[in-house]
Amino acid sequence: MNGRRDLVILGGGLVGMTLALAAARQGITSHVIDKATPEQLTAEGTDGRASAISSASWNLFQNIGLAEALEPLGCPIAAIAVTDGMKPGRIDFEPKADEGTLGRMFANRDIRLALFEAAKGEPRVALHSGVEPVRRERGEHGVAVTLDDGRVLEGRLLVGAEGRQSPTRAEAGLMSAKWDYSHRAFVTAITHEKPHGGVAWEVFFPAGPLALLPLNDLPDGRHRSAVVWTVDEKDAKGVAALADTVFVGEIASRMAGIFGDIALAAPRMGYPLNFHHAGHIVEARLALVGDAAHGMHPIAGQGLNLGLRDVGVLVECLAEGMRLGLDPGDAQVLARYERWRSLDSFTVMATTDAIVRLFGVPGKLPSAVRRIGMAAVQRSGWLKTFFMNEARGLSGDLPQLLRA
Repeated sequence: MNGRRDLVILGGGLVGMTLALAAARQGITSHVIDKATPEQLTAEGTDGRASAISSASWNLFQNIGLAEALEPLGCPIAAIAVTDGMKPGRIDFEPKADEGTLGRMFANRDIRLALFEAAKGEPRVALHSGVEPVRRERGEHGVAVTLDDGRVLEGRLLVGAEGRQSPTRAEAGLMSAKWDYSHRAFVTAITHEKPHGGVAWEVFFPAGPLALLPLNDLPDGRHRSAVVWTVDEKDAKGVAALADTVFVGEIASRMAGIFGDIALAAPRMGYPLNFHHAGHIVEARLALVGDAAHGMHPIAGQGLNLGLRDVGVLVECLAEGMRLGLDPGDAQVLARYERWRSLDSFTVMATTDAIVRLFGVPGKLPSAVRRIGMAAVQRSGWLKTFFMNEARGLSGDLPQLLRA
Protein backbone atom coordinates (compact mmCIF):
# COMPACT_ATOMS: atom_id res chain seq x y z
CA MET A 1 0.00 0.00 0.00
CA ASN A 2 2.91 2.35 0.68
CA GLY A 3 4.79 1.54 -2.53
CA ARG A 4 5.53 3.99 -5.31
CA ARG A 5 2.40 5.09 -7.23
CA ASP A 6 1.65 7.37 -10.15
CA LEU A 7 0.02 10.18 -8.14
CA VAL A 8 0.34 11.51 -4.62
CA ILE A 9 -2.86 13.48 -3.99
CA LEU A 10 -2.80 15.87 -1.04
CA GLY A 11 -6.40 16.26 0.09
CA GLY A 12 -9.14 13.64 0.29
CA GLY A 13 -12.13 15.95 -0.11
CA LEU A 14 -14.75 15.79 -2.83
CA VAL A 15 -12.36 16.78 -5.63
CA GLY A 16 -9.33 14.82 -4.38
CA MET A 17 -11.25 11.55 -3.93
CA THR A 18 -13.05 11.96 -7.27
CA LEU A 19 -9.67 12.46 -8.94
CA ALA A 20 -8.29 9.28 -7.36
CA LEU A 21 -11.27 7.19 -8.52
CA ALA A 22 -11.37 8.75 -12.01
CA ALA A 23 -7.65 8.13 -12.41
CA ALA A 24 -8.04 4.55 -11.20
CA ARG A 25 -10.61 3.85 -13.93
CA GLN A 26 -7.83 4.74 -16.40
CA GLY A 27 -5.34 2.42 -14.71
CA ILE A 28 -3.57 5.26 -12.86
CA THR A 29 -2.59 4.54 -9.25
CA SER A 30 -2.57 7.04 -6.40
CA HIS A 31 -1.85 7.73 -2.77
CA VAL A 32 -4.48 10.03 -1.19
CA ILE A 33 -3.52 11.86 2.01
CA ASP A 34 -5.94 13.69 4.31
CA LYS A 35 -5.62 14.86 7.91
CA ALA A 36 -9.23 13.86 8.62
CA THR A 37 -10.55 10.30 8.61
CA PRO A 38 -13.55 9.20 6.52
CA GLU A 39 -15.49 8.77 9.75
CA GLN A 40 -14.80 12.38 10.72
CA LEU A 41 -15.65 13.72 7.26
CA THR A 42 -18.95 11.83 7.04
CA ALA A 43 -20.17 12.22 10.63
CA GLU A 44 -23.67 13.66 10.97
CA GLY A 45 -23.53 17.45 11.25
CA THR A 46 -19.87 17.79 10.18
CA ASP A 47 -20.74 19.26 6.79
CA GLY A 48 -24.35 20.34 6.35
CA ARG A 49 -23.74 21.83 2.92
CA ALA A 50 -25.33 20.68 -0.32
CA SER A 51 -23.90 21.03 -3.82
CA ALA A 52 -25.47 21.54 -7.22
CA ILE A 53 -23.99 18.91 -9.51
CA SER A 54 -24.13 20.01 -13.15
CA SER A 55 -25.02 17.68 -16.00
CA ALA A 56 -21.35 17.43 -17.00
CA SER A 57 -20.31 16.60 -13.43
CA TRP A 58 -23.07 13.98 -13.26
CA ASN A 59 -21.64 12.44 -16.43
CA LEU A 60 -18.31 12.20 -14.60
CA PHE A 61 -19.93 10.43 -11.64
CA GLN A 62 -21.66 8.04 -14.03
CA ASN A 63 -18.44 7.30 -15.90
CA ILE A 64 -16.55 6.40 -12.73
CA GLY A 65 -19.32 4.19 -11.35
CA LEU A 66 -20.94 6.37 -8.67
CA ALA A 67 -24.34 6.89 -10.32
CA GLU A 68 -26.05 3.82 -8.89
CA ALA A 69 -25.22 4.80 -5.30
CA LEU A 70 -25.95 8.51 -5.75
CA GLU A 71 -28.99 8.69 -8.04
CA PRO A 72 -31.66 7.94 -5.39
CA LEU A 73 -30.16 10.62 -3.13
CA GLY A 74 -30.18 13.53 -5.57
CA CYS A 75 -32.98 15.99 -6.25
CA PRO A 76 -33.27 17.02 -9.93
CA ILE A 77 -33.11 20.75 -10.64
CA ALA A 78 -36.01 21.21 -13.07
CA ALA A 79 -35.67 24.98 -13.39
CA ILE A 80 -33.82 28.02 -12.02
CA ALA A 81 -35.56 31.27 -11.10
CA VAL A 82 -33.41 34.41 -10.85
CA THR A 83 -34.92 37.55 -9.35
CA ASP A 84 -33.84 40.94 -8.03
CA GLY A 85 -35.37 41.05 -4.56
CA MET A 86 -38.55 39.20 -5.68
CA LYS A 87 -39.51 42.21 -7.83
CA PRO A 88 -41.00 41.91 -11.36
CA GLY A 89 -38.61 41.08 -14.19
CA ARG A 90 -37.25 37.70 -13.16
CA ILE A 91 -35.59 35.11 -15.40
CA ASP A 92 -36.89 31.53 -15.55
CA PHE A 93 -34.45 28.97 -16.90
CA GLU A 94 -36.51 25.91 -17.78
CA PRO A 95 -35.23 23.37 -20.31
CA LYS A 96 -37.47 21.62 -22.80
CA ALA A 97 -38.86 18.21 -21.88
CA ASP A 98 -36.30 16.35 -24.01
CA GLU A 99 -33.31 18.31 -22.69
CA GLY A 100 -33.16 16.78 -19.22
CA THR A 101 -32.62 18.67 -15.99
CA LEU A 102 -30.28 21.55 -15.17
CA GLY A 103 -28.43 19.41 -12.64
CA ARG A 104 -28.99 17.62 -9.35
CA MET A 105 -28.73 18.67 -5.71
CA PHE A 106 -26.84 16.39 -3.34
CA ALA A 107 -25.87 16.66 0.30
CA ASN A 108 -22.07 16.82 0.45
CA ARG A 109 -22.14 14.04 3.04
CA ASP A 110 -23.87 11.67 0.59
CA ILE A 111 -21.24 12.32 -2.08
CA ARG A 112 -18.43 11.73 0.43
CA LEU A 113 -19.99 8.44 1.57
CA ALA A 114 -20.27 7.21 -2.03
CA LEU A 115 -16.66 8.20 -2.79
CA PHE A 116 -15.21 6.48 0.28
CA GLU A 117 -17.28 3.34 -0.32
CA ALA A 118 -16.09 3.13 -3.93
CA ALA A 119 -12.46 3.67 -2.85
CA LYS A 120 -12.64 0.69 -0.46
CA GLY A 121 -12.92 -1.70 -3.36
CA GLU A 122 -10.41 0.02 -5.64
CA PRO A 123 -6.86 -1.36 -5.28
CA ARG A 124 -5.42 1.49 -7.35
CA VAL A 125 -6.43 3.99 -4.61
CA ALA A 126 -4.47 3.96 -1.33
CA LEU A 127 -6.12 6.24 1.23
CA HIS A 128 -3.97 7.49 4.12
CA SER A 129 -6.23 9.33 6.56
CA GLY A 130 -5.65 10.93 9.93
CA VAL A 131 -2.13 11.98 8.93
CA GLU A 132 -0.52 15.20 7.72
CA PRO A 133 2.40 15.88 5.36
CA VAL A 134 5.45 17.35 7.06
CA ARG A 135 7.67 17.41 3.98
CA ARG A 136 7.02 17.56 0.23
CA GLU A 137 9.81 16.82 -2.23
CA ARG A 138 9.72 17.16 -6.02
CA GLY A 139 12.74 15.89 -7.89
CA GLU A 140 13.76 15.14 -11.44
CA HIS A 141 12.51 11.56 -11.32
CA GLY A 142 9.62 11.66 -8.87
CA VAL A 143 7.98 13.08 -5.76
CA ALA A 144 7.96 12.06 -2.11
CA VAL A 145 5.78 13.12 0.82
CA THR A 146 6.86 12.47 4.41
CA LEU A 147 3.95 12.04 6.83
CA ASP A 148 3.83 13.00 10.49
CA ASP A 149 3.89 9.30 11.45
CA GLY A 150 7.26 8.88 9.70
CA ARG A 151 6.09 7.11 6.54
CA VAL A 152 7.32 8.29 3.15
CA LEU A 153 4.95 7.99 0.17
CA GLU A 154 6.46 8.16 -3.29
CA GLY A 155 4.96 8.91 -6.69
CA ARG A 156 5.57 10.54 -10.03
CA LEU A 157 3.23 13.54 -9.77
CA LEU A 158 2.15 15.59 -6.76
CA VAL A 159 -1.43 16.94 -6.86
CA GLY A 160 -2.55 19.73 -4.55
CA ALA A 161 -6.22 19.29 -3.67
CA GLU A 162 -6.29 20.66 -0.11
CA GLY A 163 -8.66 23.57 -0.75
CA ARG A 164 -8.32 27.35 -0.71
CA GLN A 165 -5.55 27.51 1.88
CA SER A 166 -3.44 24.95 -0.01
CA PRO A 167 -0.01 24.76 1.65
CA THR A 168 1.24 22.93 -1.45
CA ARG A 169 0.38 25.92 -3.65
CA ALA A 170 2.02 28.31 -1.21
CA GLU A 171 5.17 26.19 -0.87
CA ALA A 172 5.51 26.00 -4.67
CA GLY A 173 5.29 29.79 -4.94
CA LEU A 174 2.26 29.72 -7.25
CA MET A 175 0.75 33.17 -6.79
CA SER A 176 -2.98 33.93 -6.87
CA ALA A 177 -5.09 36.95 -7.64
CA LYS A 178 -7.32 37.22 -4.59
CA TRP A 179 -9.70 39.48 -2.73
CA ASP A 180 -12.25 39.35 0.06
CA TYR A 181 -15.92 40.00 -0.71
CA SER A 182 -16.54 41.11 2.90
CA HIS A 183 -19.51 38.75 2.89
CA ARG A 184 -20.32 35.66 4.92
CA ALA A 185 -22.51 32.80 3.73
CA PHE A 186 -24.83 31.06 6.20
CA VAL A 187 -25.72 27.55 5.08
CA THR A 188 -28.56 25.42 6.41
CA ALA A 189 -31.71 23.59 5.29
CA ILE A 190 -35.39 24.33 5.79
CA THR A 191 -38.62 22.39 5.59
CA HIS A 192 -41.55 24.17 3.99
CA GLU A 193 -45.28 23.94 3.53
CA LYS A 194 -45.43 24.06 -0.28
CA PRO A 195 -43.43 21.81 -2.65
CA HIS A 196 -40.47 23.40 -4.43
CA GLY A 197 -41.25 21.71 -7.75
CA GLY A 198 -37.54 21.18 -8.38
CA VAL A 199 -36.98 24.93 -8.79
CA ALA A 200 -33.75 26.51 -7.56
CA TRP A 201 -34.19 30.17 -6.58
CA GLU A 202 -31.47 32.83 -6.67
CA VAL A 203 -32.85 35.96 -5.00
CA PHE A 204 -30.49 38.93 -5.18
CA PHE A 205 -30.30 41.70 -2.58
CA PRO A 206 -27.65 44.46 -2.31
CA ALA A 207 -26.36 42.94 0.93
CA GLY A 208 -26.00 39.52 -0.72
CA PRO A 209 -28.05 36.82 -2.44
CA LEU A 210 -30.36 34.24 -0.93
CA ALA A 211 -30.24 30.85 -2.67
CA LEU A 212 -32.99 28.27 -2.15
CA LEU A 213 -31.96 24.92 -3.58
CA PRO A 214 -34.29 21.91 -3.92
CA LEU A 215 -33.62 18.78 -1.88
CA ASN A 216 -35.52 15.49 -1.71
CA ASP A 217 -38.48 15.41 0.65
CA LEU A 218 -37.86 13.94 4.09
CA PRO A 219 -39.13 10.39 4.79
CA ASP A 220 -42.13 11.84 6.62
CA GLY A 221 -43.11 13.77 3.47
CA ARG A 222 -42.00 17.24 4.54
CA HIS A 223 -40.71 19.37 1.68
CA ARG A 224 -37.11 20.49 2.03
CA SER A 225 -34.62 22.95 0.50
CA ALA A 226 -31.03 23.93 1.14
CA VAL A 227 -30.42 27.60 1.98
CA VAL A 228 -27.36 29.77 1.33
CA TRP A 229 -27.93 33.24 2.77
CA THR A 230 -25.16 35.77 2.13
CA VAL A 231 -24.85 38.77 4.43
CA ASP A 232 -22.43 41.67 4.78
CA GLU A 233 -19.49 40.74 7.01
CA LYS A 234 -20.25 43.64 9.35
CA ASP A 235 -23.65 42.05 10.07
CA ALA A 236 -22.41 38.47 10.25
CA LYS A 237 -21.75 38.35 14.00
CA GLY A 238 -25.27 39.58 14.70
CA VAL A 239 -26.82 37.09 12.28
CA ALA A 240 -24.84 34.23 13.83
CA ALA A 241 -26.14 35.21 17.27
CA LEU A 242 -29.81 35.17 16.23
CA ALA A 243 -32.07 32.60 17.84
CA ASP A 244 -33.24 29.94 15.40
CA THR A 245 -36.79 31.33 15.29
CA VAL A 246 -35.53 34.83 14.47
CA PHE A 247 -33.08 33.46 11.89
CA VAL A 248 -35.91 31.60 10.15
CA GLY A 249 -38.05 34.73 10.28
CA GLU A 250 -35.33 36.73 8.53
CA ILE A 251 -35.13 34.15 5.75
CA ALA A 252 -38.92 34.00 5.45
CA SER A 253 -39.12 37.79 5.09
CA ARG A 254 -36.92 37.54 1.98
CA MET A 255 -38.88 34.68 0.37
CA ALA A 256 -42.18 36.47 -0.30
CA GLY A 257 -44.12 33.39 0.83
CA ILE A 258 -43.18 31.24 -2.18
CA PHE A 259 -42.88 28.10 -0.02
CA GLY A 260 -45.46 28.98 2.65
CA ASP A 261 -44.50 28.38 6.28
CA ILE A 262 -40.89 27.33 6.84
CA ALA A 263 -38.89 25.77 9.68
CA LEU A 264 -35.19 25.10 10.29
CA ALA A 265 -34.19 21.52 9.35
CA ALA A 266 -30.39 21.48 9.84
CA PRO A 267 -27.65 23.17 11.88
CA ARG A 268 -26.45 26.58 10.68
CA MET A 269 -22.90 27.00 9.36
CA GLY A 270 -21.18 30.23 8.37
CA TYR A 271 -18.04 30.84 6.34
CA PRO A 272 -16.38 33.93 4.79
CA LEU A 273 -16.48 34.48 1.03
CA ASN A 274 -13.46 35.37 -1.04
CA PHE A 275 -11.98 35.00 -4.51
CA HIS A 276 -8.67 33.54 -5.57
CA HIS A 277 -7.37 32.40 -8.94
CA ALA A 278 -3.88 30.99 -9.42
CA GLY A 279 -2.15 32.38 -12.49
CA HIS A 280 -0.39 29.04 -12.96
CA ILE A 281 -1.73 25.68 -11.77
CA VAL A 282 1.30 23.53 -12.62
CA GLU A 283 4.94 23.46 -11.62
CA ALA A 284 7.65 20.82 -11.89
CA ARG A 285 5.88 17.52 -11.10
CA LEU A 286 2.96 19.41 -9.52
CA ALA A 287 -0.63 20.11 -10.53
CA LEU A 288 -3.37 21.94 -8.63
CA VAL A 289 -7.06 21.00 -8.77
CA GLY A 290 -10.28 22.36 -7.28
CA ASP A 291 -10.18 25.12 -4.69
CA ALA A 292 -6.40 24.84 -4.47
CA ALA A 293 -6.35 26.33 -7.97
CA HIS A 294 -9.40 28.61 -7.85
CA GLY A 295 -11.94 29.65 -5.22
CA MET A 296 -15.07 31.59 -6.10
CA HIS A 297 -18.29 33.05 -4.72
CA PRO A 298 -21.01 30.37 -4.37
CA ILE A 299 -23.56 32.59 -6.13
CA ALA A 300 -23.85 30.36 -9.22
CA GLY A 301 -23.12 27.05 -7.53
CA GLN A 302 -20.18 26.35 -9.85
CA GLY A 303 -17.29 25.96 -7.39
CA LEU A 304 -17.36 22.16 -7.06
CA ASN A 305 -18.27 21.73 -10.72
CA LEU A 306 -15.21 23.75 -11.74
CA GLY A 307 -13.06 21.43 -9.63
CA LEU A 308 -14.66 18.36 -11.19
CA ARG A 309 -13.85 19.74 -14.65
CA ASP A 310 -10.23 20.00 -13.46
CA VAL A 311 -10.44 16.30 -12.60
CA GLY A 312 -11.80 15.31 -16.01
CA VAL A 313 -9.17 17.27 -17.90
CA LEU A 314 -6.22 16.20 -15.73
CA VAL A 315 -7.14 12.51 -15.97
CA GLU A 316 -7.49 12.73 -19.76
CA CYS A 317 -4.14 14.49 -20.11
CA LEU A 318 -2.44 11.93 -17.85
CA ALA A 319 -4.04 8.91 -19.51
CA GLU A 320 -3.22 10.05 -23.05
CA GLY A 321 0.31 11.00 -22.08
CA MET A 322 0.93 7.66 -20.39
CA ARG A 323 -0.41 5.78 -23.43
CA LEU A 324 2.27 7.59 -25.44
CA GLY A 325 4.91 6.52 -22.93
CA LEU A 326 5.19 9.85 -21.13
CA ASP A 327 5.69 10.13 -17.37
CA PRO A 328 2.66 11.54 -15.42
CA GLY A 329 4.92 14.37 -14.28
CA ASP A 330 6.15 15.19 -17.78
CA ALA A 331 6.19 18.92 -18.46
CA GLN A 332 4.30 18.46 -21.77
CA VAL A 333 1.44 16.65 -20.01
CA LEU A 334 1.16 19.32 -17.33
CA ALA A 335 1.37 22.18 -19.84
CA ARG A 336 -1.54 20.69 -21.78
CA TYR A 337 -3.60 20.47 -18.57
CA GLU A 338 -2.90 24.10 -17.72
CA ARG A 339 -3.72 25.35 -21.23
CA TRP A 340 -6.95 23.38 -21.37
CA ARG A 341 -8.20 24.63 -18.00
CA SER A 342 -7.03 28.25 -18.13
CA LEU A 343 -9.74 29.80 -20.34
CA ASP A 344 -12.69 27.89 -18.85
CA SER A 345 -11.80 28.54 -15.23
CA PHE A 346 -11.01 32.21 -15.85
CA THR A 347 -14.26 32.76 -17.78
CA VAL A 348 -16.47 31.12 -15.14
CA MET A 349 -14.79 32.96 -12.28
CA ALA A 350 -14.80 36.35 -14.01
CA THR A 351 -18.49 35.98 -14.91
CA THR A 352 -19.40 34.98 -11.36
CA ASP A 353 -17.45 37.89 -9.91
CA ALA A 354 -19.17 40.31 -12.31
CA ILE A 355 -22.61 39.04 -11.24
CA VAL A 356 -21.73 39.50 -7.56
CA ARG A 357 -20.67 43.10 -8.19
CA LEU A 358 -23.58 43.92 -10.51
CA PHE A 359 -26.25 42.81 -8.06
CA GLY A 360 -24.41 44.33 -5.11
CA VAL A 361 -25.03 47.90 -6.30
CA PRO A 362 -27.79 49.34 -4.07
CA GLY A 363 -30.51 51.77 -5.07
CA LYS A 364 -33.76 51.87 -7.04
CA LEU A 365 -32.17 52.92 -10.35
CA PRO A 366 -29.59 50.08 -10.48
CA SER A 367 -32.36 47.65 -9.52
CA ALA A 368 -34.57 48.92 -12.32
CA VAL A 369 -31.73 48.63 -14.85
CA ARG A 370 -30.98 45.08 -13.72
CA ARG A 371 -34.62 44.04 -14.00
CA ILE A 372 -34.90 45.52 -17.51
CA GLY A 373 -31.86 43.49 -18.52
CA MET A 374 -33.27 40.34 -16.91
CA ALA A 375 -36.57 40.84 -18.72
CA ALA A 376 -34.66 41.07 -22.00
CA VAL A 377 -32.89 37.78 -21.25
CA GLN A 378 -36.25 36.21 -20.35
CA ARG A 379 -37.53 37.03 -23.85
CA SER A 380 -34.38 35.86 -25.65
CA GLY A 381 -34.42 32.18 -26.48
CA TRP A 382 -30.77 31.90 -27.53
CA LEU A 383 -29.47 33.78 -24.49
CA LYS A 384 -31.43 31.54 -22.13
CA THR A 385 -30.13 28.46 -23.95
CA PHE A 386 -26.57 29.80 -23.65
CA PHE A 387 -26.90 30.37 -19.89
CA MET A 388 -28.56 26.97 -19.37
CA ASN A 389 -25.70 25.22 -21.19
CA GLU A 390 -23.25 27.10 -18.98
CA ALA A 391 -25.18 25.98 -15.87
CA ARG A 392 -25.11 22.39 -17.11
CA GLY A 393 -21.36 22.62 -17.75
CA LEU A 394 -21.86 21.41 -21.31
CA SER A 395 -20.20 24.29 -23.15
CA GLY A 396 -16.62 24.43 -24.39
CA ASP A 397 -14.12 21.64 -24.99
CA LEU A 398 -15.13 18.86 -22.59
CA PRO A 399 -12.92 15.90 -21.67
CA GLN A 400 -14.34 12.44 -22.36
CA LEU A 401 -15.18 11.77 -18.70
CA LEU A 402 -17.58 14.71 -18.62
CA ARG A 403 -19.49 13.59 -21.70
CA ALA A 404 -22.57 11.36 -21.62
